[in-house]
Amino acid sequence: MQFDITVLPGDGIGPEVISEGIKVLEAIGERFGHDFNFYYQLIGGLAIDKTGSALPQATLDACHESDAVLKGPVGGPKWDDPKAKVHPEDGLLALRGGLGLYANLRPVKVYPELINSTPIKPEVLKGVDMVVVRELTGGLYFAKPKKQWTTARGRKAVDTLAYSEQEIARIVRVGFELAQGRRKKLTSVDKANVLQSSRLWRQVANEVAVDYPDVKLDHILVDACSMRLIQSPAIFDVIVTENMFGDILTDEASMLSGSMGMMPSASLAEIPAPGTCAFGMYEPIHGSAPDIAGQGIANPIGTIMSIAMMLRYSFNLLAEAEVIELAVENVLKSNYRCPDIKEPGKKTVKTQEMGDILTKSVRGK
Repeated sequence: MQFDITVLPGDGIGPEVISEGIKVLEAIGERFGHDFNFYYQLIGGLAIDKTGSALPQATLDACHESDAVLKGPVGGPKWDDPKAKVHPEDGLLALRGGLGLYANLRPVKVYPELINSTPIKPEVLKGVDMVVVRELTGGLYFAKPKKQWTTARGRKAVDTLAYSEQEIARIVRVGFELAQGRRKKLTSVDKANVLQSSRLWRQVANEVAVDYPDVKLDHILVDACSMRLIQSPAIFDVIVTENMFGDILTDEASMLSGSMGMMPSASLAEIPAPGTCAFGMYEPIHGSAPDIAGQGIANPIGTIMSIAMMLRYSFNLLAEAEVIELAVENVLKSNYRCPDIKEPGKKTVKTQEMGDILTKSVRGK
């Protein structure tokens, strides 16, 4: 089988982790007889430097023409001037909106081998296996008005948090669909004690729940959820929430798995039915980490696990996805660690070496 993938290496450590992910994907192709064609495009800070735009039209066009998108992180201090007219993150938001990628899936799994690599007590981490479903194209990051201006009394700024019932219903359905294939428990996160948008969110979630009588729906306020993620994370199965809450909560949840470098994600235009495919963009959840760029110490596992999600959701290659997931488990059991998850008595390896080890494992050698 043949698949076309648009590759957006991004900024900072992005090109480093993306290159290791591609090595693993090429090994999958060799083992299973697939052809993966890679088409490289610009996004983020590097795109601003070369074209003046954080998302050139050529990049968006290439993404539309591909079967999936593999993306690295964007941004860095070079482009952080708040007075700048364009920022690297503008390209990411425009890409999500332009491709209609409204459902962001972020699995959070604690590997037994890493249970001592986190700042959380080991007994708290036992049994942690959840998926956070983040709404990706609405809320504060997208709704208008969004502006900054100066008045006679000083500067002001506004960002608008807006959601329609249709936007809420479609993302909540994603949560229910995933929960049906897991432990049949969905937790909806909002701030309904304060925000009108959250009150609508809760109302719509209850309405959608009628179509899924086999799934238990719970509601929790975002501040309480942030506490429970550290206090008793194993209670969660599937979490569904709006854009900004999901952004913050998943960064917090990444500490359960040991490091943000371990965390993959999939951004989808729909959840594919069994045996079918859906277009998606796949990326690790971590940032561009410019402070360590070029040192060869970034953890590529989040990127490589994102590729496993690509194989599953966009290509319907379930066995191939499982090979990558098993390779990661075996490498961790063999005591290899990148610097972000290093432990006494384990072998610390650099980015490329971790990629080589995983590639070898995927090849079955």
